[in-house]
Amino acid sequence: MKKTTKKEAAAKPAKVNAPNMVIAQSGGPSMVINASLVAAVLTAQVARKNGAMGKILGARHGVEGLLNGDFIDLTSLPAKKAEAIALTPSSALGSCRHKPDAEDCKKIFEVFKKNRVGYFFYIGGNDSADAARIVAEEAEKEGYPLIAYHIPKTIDNDLRSCDHTPGYGSAAKFVASALMGDDLDNRALGGVKIDIIMGRDAGFLTAASALARKRPDDGPHLIYLPEVPFTVEKFVADVKAAMKKFGRCVIAVSEGIRGKDGVPIGAKLGSGEKDSHGNVQMSGSGALGDYLAGILKEKAAVKRVRADTFGYLQRSFPAMQSESDFADASFAGQKAVMFAVMAACGDKSVPVKGTVGIVRKPGKKYKVDYIALPIKDAAKFTRSVPKEFIAKNGHDVTPAFIEYAKPLLGDLPPTEVL
Repeated sequence: MKKTTKKEAAAKPAKVNAPNMVIAQSGGPSMVINASLVAAVLTAQVARKNGAMGKILGARHGVEGLLNGDFIDLTSLPAKKAEAIALTPSSALGSCRHKPDAEDCKKIFEVFKKNRVGYFFYIGGNDSADAARIVAEEAEKEGYPLIAYHIPKTIDNDLRSCDHTPGYGSAAKFVASALMGDDLDNRALGGVKIDIIMGRDAGFLTAASALARKRPDDGPHLIYLPEVPFTVEKFVADVKAAMKKFGRCVIAVSEGIRGKDGVPIGAKLGSGEKDSHGNVQMSGSGALGDYLAGILKEKAAVKRVRADTFGYLQRSFPAMQSESDFADASFAGQKAVMFAVMAACGDKSVPVKGTVGIVRKPGKKYKVDYIALPIKDAAKFTRSVPKEFIAKNGHDVTPAFIEYAKPLLGDLPPTEVL
């Protein structure tokens, strides 16, 4: 953990009846979301000793736990168990995708009042930030004293408030490692292999497949992102060209690729089921992979075509944590509690409704800083892969992306071929 600054150390109000805190996890699990949870809890334990914090409560299954008062007391969570949980993938408290409305907020405030909650921390992506924003703003309307902080997390890497998001580096490491193995498999048997990778609106995770390349003829040979309109004609032509050049073809495809109409192709093929935030569910189906494989068999005359949908495997795979990703997740959780305590002390340099921004410092060596931002900066809206990261041919990434992503993944397994 980083040492507490003098300013942060000064933010330790001695309160006899300090307000309690609630922390919850939301959205899709990740390989490092528990690192944020544990860091926040351990930092809160220190704040409690200094009189700034009361009980430390964890809500089961996000907003659902808040509504039902389903809490687990983490006030005295043993350090040894905490360290083990931090290294464990998935959401230890359980998760949900429930978007609270005004009526939900009223129920939540009643639960908060009953449990003397004055601090609320929500770990998740942009939808989770928006849920925390709604709760915080409704609390303000009701005159309920609440300091709310969003702790960033998403494997999609699409938060506008962060250079990169905790959860992305580890999931990207899984994708790159999986593509390395798939490329070796394809070398042995030939033909075309299609891998469908998570990413509804942003192609950062699929783009990470490019880091699997160590040799000039390594796959993936083609990479398709949601940011580039997809056409069957170009897809077929691209595959034919790759087959001619390499004698085989490995393809990384984002689940969110869309045609010129802007509608995800996978959404048209699936059931159309949506969560409470209006997001179409696509990761639980192999329909897109089957569809693309069928196109190549019919229009490209490729005899051997196989397709896999990585699906939820990318989110909680053990032993795939990126070191920098784990560090980012830990510092995000730690800083959220520090900023919240500073806000409780009346420090105007930090918002009472905030999020932790991750900023990459300029220079060749990878360094980041963690800053307090208004919660609206992370809520609701997302970002896409920048144009400078996408190759002009529309089916690859640029060296600028490789330079951006490499430190987020860390070392990948070594391989060799004859």
